[in-house]
Amino acid sequence: MARHRVVAEDVARIVAAHLPWDTLAGARVLVTGATGFLPAYMVETLLHLNRTLLRKSPARVVALVRNPATAEQRFGEAARAGVLEVLVQDVTAPLPESLRFDYVVHAASQASPRYYGTDPVGTLSANVFGTRNLLEAARRGPMKGFLFFSSGDVYGSSPDATRTINEKDYGYVDCTDVRSCYGESKRMGETMCVAWAHQYGVPARIVRPFHTYGPGMRLDDGRVFADFVRDILNGGPLVLHSDGTARRCFCYLADATEAFFRVLLSGATGEAYNVANASADESIAGLAERLGALFGVGVERRVRHDADYVPSPIPFTRAATTKIEALGWRATTAIEEGFARTVASYRTDTTSENIGISS
Repeated sequence: MARHRVVAEDVARIVAAHLPWDTLAGARVLVTGATGFLPAYMVETLLHLNRTLLRKSPARVVALVRNPATAEQRFGEAARAGVLEVLVQDVTAPLPESLRFDYVVHAASQASPRYYGTDPVGTLSANVFGTRNLLEAARRGPMKGFLFFSSGDVYGSSPDATRTINEKDYGYVDCTDVRSCYGESKRMGETMCVAWAHQYGVPARIVRPFHTYGPGMRLDDGRVFADFVRDILNGGPLVLHSDGTARRCFCYLADATEAFFRVLLSGATGEAYNVANASADESIAGLAERLGALFGVGVERRVRHDADYVPSPIPFTRAATTKIEALGWRATTAIEEGFARTVASYRTDTTSENIGISS
């Protein structure tokens, strides 16, 4: 299978992490929203595991998607080779009762701010109704792990904008603000995971990713790191639509993906884990300046005219990662390295890999 050099290197690095990968041998794994930015790297990693560590007893990977054309573009060759099954349906529709899975990764969600103003109902539905459907499917049979993709948005805003947020901290969310369709539904999804774990024994674990960037993200996503990569690929300048004072922790996708698997395979049931690169804390303006210097492009400030974009009201997000570090994880990719790899991934540089499974 032709795979970009950067992606091939990333998934090989993830699989090299010291994790109980053997527990996935022969397991049936469902990944929802499988063509999305974050879950697609989990699928890529599972396929690489099957070619390497799990060759004798590969995991059976099922990718749940809404758009078959997108699935064909990303995973068509794997599906035709029989190493990946594509299940086309909306996650808000109940799964067939005959389906059983050992692991579920629920990552189907509209995470881009562009959707919060145009489709708030669709945004919250995957996080609430989709989560219920999957948890109900999970309680039908023995399950080894259930991973819910939440978000740093669950923390809301705090009067102390400079504090470092741990998993038990919460701030204010205005439930009458349409943008809250995302954060509030992620909060509800988390509560549902805890409820199904408590009442039915579903081994549900939760990850809260913060500002993750890397290969495969949509460059029309609307988030600043995607905008900057698009600007770099277009030859610059980097365009700021704000004063740039908001601060974020920017985490490279390969680091985050290792964290997701670590929580799925080793995390505590009913608990949430921040996934962030605390050492890559930077203001938006500072990020623009660093990337401008790295890629030799200028920086401009312009007024945003996108009426559908709903900006975040949170000026500062720094996440404590002590809890997930106790599982053996730490982000290691610096901003310059991560964005250099990301930009390179959008330029032609592929490597051929045998997609088949050798016995």
